[in-house]
Formats: sequence, structure tokens, C-alpha cells
Amino acid sequence: MTKNIFMAALTIATAIILCSYTGIFNRPNKTTDIPVAPPAKKLITGADQTNLYINYLKGKRVGFVGNNTSIIGNKPSIDSLLKRGVKVVKIFGPEHGFRGNASNGAHVGDFIDSATGIPVISLYGKNRKPSKEHMQEIDIMIYDIQDVGCRFYTYINTLANIMETCAENNKELMIFDRPNPNGYLVDGPILEDHLHSGIGKFRIPITHGCTIGEFAQMLNGEGWLQNKMKCKLKIIKCANYTHDTPYASPISPSPNLNTPQSVLLYPTLCLFEGTIISQGRGTYIPFTVLGAPLLKGKYTFTFRPVSIKGMKEAPLHQDTDCYGLDLRKYDTEILRRKKGIHLQWLIEMYKAYPDKARFFDQTQSKEIGNFDKLAGTENLKKQIIAGVSEQAIRKSWEPGLSRYKQMRKKYLLYP
Repeated sequence: MTKNIFMAALTIATAIILCSYTGIFNRPNKTTDIPVAPPAKKLITGADQTNLYINYLKGKRVGFVGNNTSIIGNKPSIDSLLKRGVKVVKIFGPEHGFRGNASNGAHVGDFIDSATGIPVISLYGKNRKPSKEHMQEIDIMIYDIQDVGCRFYTYINTLANIMETCAENNKELMIFDRPNPNGYLVDGPILEDHLHSGIGKFRIPITHGCTIGEFAQMLNGEGWLQNKMKCKLKIIKCANYTHDTPYASPISPSPNLNTPQSVLLYPTLCLFEGTIISQGRGTYIPFTVLGAPLLKGKYTFTFRPVSIKGMKEAPLHQDTDCYGLDLRKYDTEILRRKKGIHLQWLIEMYKAYPDKARFFDQTQSKEIGNFDKLAGTENLKKQIIAGVSEQAIRKSWEPGLSRYKQMRKKYLLYP
């Protein structure tokens, strides 16, 4: 009996000791107390969420505005829509063409798409809008084009034209929304009314910070369509996207924006289109380099523009060595963190260029236009010439830039 009592006591004591140690081992410590962020949810474009719109399109005659960036999964959107039983009767192609292989500013004609047999109507040739006859053949229009978030990137003009045509003909526009790779950036001078042109149609800064869906809502809400018309919109939103989400389009947005680096540098480097400085058009590294022949001796990096079909057939400084800056290895995180147009390169190049009277050359590109139209203001050129500091230049963009940012908030679909 005594032995049994002793064994029972020993068992109880052992259990207490084991429980005590288990409590020690399981006790939270400083390392495990730190909350671990859950893995980020996968970003999904509007086009890829077919369950949200396929049934809505069934039985309708569909017009499609798109180009080579219009994809569902890894296949052209047109192919995927047709495979799912959607009746696409007309395709409308913007600048660079439906297949995305035409140079900037190049005239694009109508044709029959060999892959689908569907007529393709160019919106960058004799027409900028679908005709009334075209619209009579469709019940709903789809817009699906990757944008890069800049005032002088002409796809927002195409969007406005399509919205006006849909409004005039009482047709609904469905937008397959896509992330804006420069969506984190809202910067630059607001377009001045007298500089309204094909590369600047709206009172917005150089980088507008909107997706195409958000910009469409802004066009409606601010009365920027012709005669203040309003277009009936159905926006298929992106899932798991914010404006700060890094995004690289799986398809190059245009022939000369052929890397994620070039897309991030574009808001700054496109300003050089209004100068004598080459941005690398006529090379396979466009919008990642800057240079000119007269900068020999000031820089050691060189590149030579040549004629490249589908990219630039007659580039500035063709077949001549250009000396300047190689920005291909510029840290993209620095680009994103600064959240601003990189004026220091413009200031640096102007100071280095020996023939300052020719720096702001307004004749080198008939399509692009002059520096003032690209900048959206006459002041920036004057400030660079006068040696005004970057900080002072930025200050001159206010209060217009802050007013735009406040107005923009009304139309945002994403945080």
C-alpha cells in the first residue's frame, strides 16, 4: 500500500515537472511575438477575371479596342473571348496598331486580322474615332489596353475618343482595368490650356496616377468629354492592386518601351523628345539612355542610333555616335521612392551641352511636338535656361498639382 502511494506520488510529481517545462518551452519570446505579414495576394487584372463579365457579353455584338498588350492569361484577349463564345464583330486599333508593331506617330491603315478574320479599324490613321456606321454594328464596346500613366502617352486620348463615341451612340463601354506601372507617381506641371495638343489634351500633370478605369471616371466626372457628355461605364477592376504595387506588364506597352526600366524612366525621358538629346530611339535600349554627338568629351558612355523598322526608321542623330548617360542600371527602387520627375538629368544635360541655342530643338520630331507641349507649360524651359534649382521648379507647380491630387481622390478605385 505504501509502495503504491509512493508510485502515485512520483507519477504526479513527474507530470507536474513535465507540464512546467512544456510551459517554458511554449512560452512566447520576443522573436515569435513579432507578427508575420501574410503573403501578398496575387494581383489579377480585370481581363483575367473572366467570371465577372463573360455571361454579360454573351449574346451581344462586341466591339474591341485593344493591341498586343490585350491578354487574358498569356493569350491575346481576342482569342480568349472568341473561344469563350463572345461575338467580337469589330476590332479598333490605337497608335502602334492592333498588333503593336508600328512606330510612334506612324500612320496605320485598316485591315482584316489574319488570325481571326475580324475587320480591324485603325484609330491612328484617317480616323480617330469609330464611325456611326461602325457603332451601329455593335451592342457594347470593350477597352483593353495597357497604359503607363503619362499625359503624353496617347492611349488616354484614344480612351476619351471611344467614350465620346459610345456616349453619342448610346452604347456601354466595358473597361478591362490594368495596373498603372507608374501609378505611384503624381507629378509635374498641370497642362496649360493654350498648349492643348495631341500629346496633351487634359488639365492633368505629366503623370496622372490613375488606372485607365479611374481615368475614365475622371473624364466623365470632370466633364472633359466633348460637350460634357457622359459615357455609361462598366469597369472590371483589378484584384489585389494598390497604387504602390510594383507592376511590370508581361507585354511591352509599345515598341520603344520594351523593358520595365524604360517604363519607369519614360515620364522623365520623354521630355527630352523636345530637345536635341537622343533618348535611345533607334537602338534596342530606348528610354534608358541619353546622349548627343556634341557631348563627346563630357561623357564616356556612347550609343549609336540606327534605323530600326517598327521602332524608329529615322531616329535623331542616325548613324552617329552619341555620348551621354546610361540609366539602365539606375536603381528602380530609388525611382519609386523619389516619387517625382527626375529633373536633375534635364538640368545636367542642358548645362553640359555646348550649343545651348539648339538644346531645345523644336524641329527634330514633327509628331511629338515641341518641349513646351510635352512639359505642358512654357515655364519649365525658361527655368532650365535661367538655371533655376530643381526645388524652385517643383514649387512653381503648386498649387495646381495639389489641387489635382485632391480632385483625383474622387475617382480612385484602389488605395
